[in-house]
Amino acid sequence: MKRRKTRLRAIVLLSVVFALVAAACGDDDSSTATTSGDAGVELTTVNIVARCKATPPVEDGRCNNLVSGIDAVNASLEASGDSRRVSLTIIQDNADWGDYRTEFELASDAGQAPDIIVSGHEDIGTWATSGIITDVTDLLGDYSEFDDVIESLWLSTELNGRRWGVPQDAEARPVYYRTDLLLELGWTQAETDGLAARLASGDYTWEDMFDTAAEAVEAGVVDKGNGWWHRPSNGPDFLYYYYSAGGDLLDPSGSLIYDTAAALKVYELVGEAVDRDILVSTRLDGDWTNWNTGVAVGDVLFWFGGSWQWADWAVNFIADLGGEQYLFDNVGFGPIPALAGGTNQPTSLTHPLLYMVSSDAEHVDLALLVISKATTKELNTTYAVDSGHLGILNSQADYAPYTDAAFLSEVGSILEFTTFLPNSPFFSAWSEAYYLGITAVESGDLTPAEAVDVVINQLENELGDNVIIK
Repeated sequence: MKRRKTRLRAIVLLSVVFALVAAACGDDDSSTATTSGDAGVELTTVNIVARCKATPPVEDGRCNNLVSGIDAVNASLEASGDSRRVSLTIIQDNADWGDYRTEFELASDAGQAPDIIVSGHEDIGTWATSGIITDVTDLLGDYSEFDDVIESLWLSTELNGRRWGVPQDAEARPVYYRTDLLLELGWTQAETDGLAARLASGDYTWEDMFDTAAEAVEAGVVDKGNGWWHRPSNGPDFLYYYYSAGGDLLDPSGSLIYDTAAALKVYELVGEAVDRDILVSTRLDGDWTNWNTGVAVGDVLFWFGGSWQWADWAVNFIADLGGEQYLFDNVGFGPIPALAGGTNQPTSLTHPLLYMVSSDAEHVDLALLVISKATTKELNTTYAVDSGHLGILNSQADYAPYTDAAFLSEVGSILEFTTFLPNSPFFSAWSEAYYLGITAVESGDLTPAEAVDVVINQLENELGDNVIIK
């Protein structure tokens, strides 16, 4: 059965790569076509292909905003006297992230990658160093729309002092909690209402959260294993555990750091959660449907998630319960609590997705023009409100359709505590090894100390001199 599933995934990947090839080539094996415009001016139409991963329907704006900007693209070209015009082909679905990245890499190897690819900023580390995306640093100034991007977000696009993409969205990763369950546990309304402020001040810690979760399990307010949930698979979120524990990650030399003391604290945390019956040992089962359903309908007291999931829950999981209003009535949120045994500071993580231009793009200037016309307060706000992502533009700070969105206006303050993933070509291997330690301890296969030793061995074998064991 496993081989059959693997073959099926390979076939699906190849079919999408073939679709990208067909989109790039067009019916006449060309990405351009020539027509006559007004006054007999010869116009050349260039087809730009964009590839987006998006959870429907809430994230469809990732590629749809590019489509919405095409009239402005062509009006700009006409106004400047440019004889080119742009048509756009989009390929948008909700592929698995691993498959999505592999698909782009295979298409790049074949010389038929899409012109524009939307992906996480951490992919710069691998894709820039392998030469499959374009350094756009010296071109960004040609597009006035990019001047409006929040300056700190540009940091996520950089590697070795160069910029490799344009921010498409941003988000915060809070701790969510059920206010109705806290009241059932015996908290007062004032205590429940004040929890967000206590999280932000560092007064309510990670250790406090675990104690409250354990009390809820013991009182029967939630079932065993439902006191606190993390995500059900590897991902960026687990990095802020390491940061909270005091871990350093990136050495000035470019090597990554594995801080054994910080990693040990992380592994001890997840082990403790299982031992205290606030987390089940099989929570890392990869089942997002079960996970989203459990947190959305109220089976879990505390959970770590993303701001974008708020919109997903409202539309796809609890629409029949009242959607977003149900969430406001029953769910609170704040920064990830301070780990008293670590940095003792609240934290979060933002993981901007970027529009990146493939090295296969023949018309980089047109690809950036398409991106620029999607980078407006009107289009980005519609996407942000629909998807639960945060705005990327300075002008959205006082733009009523954005500021009137209650969830976005409240969750945005968590960015005060945010961190980023490193744009390092070695991070994927580091992350997989670090996560191996989490899964081994959580499942009961290894003690925290044993897990550290296993991870060190894997990191040294895979990264050699590119990792520093601290």
